[in-house]
This record gives sequence, structure tokens and C-alpha cells, in this order.
Amino acid sequence: MEPITLAVISGGLSQPSFTRLLADRLTESTTAHLVGAGREVRLLLHELRPLATPISHHLVSGFPAPTLADALAEVSAADALIAVSPVFSASYSGLFKSFFDLLDPGALAGKPVLIGATGGTARHSLALDHAMRPLFAYQRALVAPTAVFAASEDWGGTGDALTDTLPVRIDRAGAELAALTLATTAAPRPDGGGRALPAAPPSAAHSLH
Repeated sequence: MEPITLAVISGGLSQPSFTRLLADRLTESTTAHLVGAGREVRLLLHELRPLATPISHHLVSGFPAPTLADALAEVSAADALIAVSPVFSASYSGLFKSFFDLLDPGALAGKPVLIGATGGTARHSLALDHAMRPLFAYQRALVAPTAVFAASEDWGGTGDALTDTLPVRIDRAGAELAALTLATTAAPRPDGGGRALPAAPPSAAHSLH
């Protein structure tokens, strides 16, 4: 079988970056679960910070620089995607949004996506469900159920009665993305175009109204 191509977008603006650190941890988890299922993984990591100028030029000119064109093409063609952004003013960063605005319509349709975000406090965690998840739902991606937010206190924290530790959440999210990716890559559409959506279990299908 062909290796599974996993694209990773890190929207961190500083170096070093907690956003990049979370992206790396999610990548390690997803890769471990895919390898455990007997699949090879090809990683394509793109940090948006070096692409900030090409992204802005593309937005106003309509023509991408070669480095940006390569990143957009690799994300579009990947079997799965991990996307992580810092949170500013209760939402993803403008740079993060601008990159995904430049993808062709339908580029993420049916693609398994794992979303993550970082911020100074846990108060920003709602940005995952109120901003990032709707963004990828609009693009018709298959967003993994577990989205991972990492606040400053989460690194090395012990969690609480209602929240698992960060390593537990990362492992669960990686397992979910791996399962979605294995399902979509194992079931090509009969007409050979695009990727197929994983079939719903019979119980779930019968419960739809």
C-alpha cells in the first residue's frame, strides 16, 4: 500500500512556539497509531510564519509564490491534515485563516482533519468549537471529534475531574484521526474520484430522521 500522507499546518508566530510543540505532539500520536495499524506515514510539515509574506502577496495579487504554491498543493493532496493555530481575540489567527482562504474550493472535502489550538488560559478553548470547527465544517472536511486545546498550565499539568491531562487528550485525538484516515483511504469511491466518507454503523444509520 502507498504511504499515508499526513500534512501538518502550524500557525505559530513565535520561535520557539507552543503551537508548533502541540502540532508536533499531535503528529507523533497520529503517526504512532497509523504505524501501529501497519501503515507507513509520509509527513509534510508547514509552518505559516515563513509564509506570511507570500500569503499576503497572494491575497492581493492572486498569484502564489512557489513555496506557498507547494504548501497549498500538499495540503490539498494529503490523505489527512493536522491544523493548529494560536488563539487571538477568541478566534484563530488571521494568518491561519488567510492560508485556508487560499485553498481551492473542495480541497478539504472528505479529508480527515484534526484541529488544535494554543492560548494563555483555558478561557480561550471555546475558539476550537466556535471558530475552528465551523471553518473546517464549511470546507466539508471530516473533523475528528476530539479537538485539543493547550493552555500554558496544561504543559505538565495533571488535569482535573472534568478534563483529562494534555497527553491523554493528544493520544485520543491522534487515535481518532488515524481511524478516520484508515477508513477514508481504505474505501475509494467506485468512480475513482475523491475520497469516500466512512460508512455509518447500521445503528446510527437507522437512527437518522
